[in-house]
Amino acid sequence: MAKQATSMKKTRARYSDAYREEALALADRVGAAAAARELGLQTSQLYQWRAKAQQKKNTSDREQSLADENARLKRQLAEMSEELAITKKAAVYFAKSLK
Repeated sequence: MAKQATSMKKTRARYSDAYREEALALADRVGAAAAARELGLQTSQLYQWRAKAQQKKNTSDREQSLADENARLKRQLAEMSEELAITKKAAVYFAKSLK
């Protein structure tokens, strides 16, 4: 007799961001294995959540450094534009005085 295929699929649990943050905080305090046992999760799940949180933090740091550099470059552009405008006015002034 052949085994019949069951149509029941196990659905994946979805956890909120707040739950993940609390689980990671617990894992930091008591260790990943103990936290996983206490929460009924796989240890690998906690490690994956930790890796994603770290990657998100690194991305945030990178975005912040790019924003700082962007602000610095905008200030530099404004200064250069002002210097160029002053130079043009001086050139016009001296050109008139030469005539």
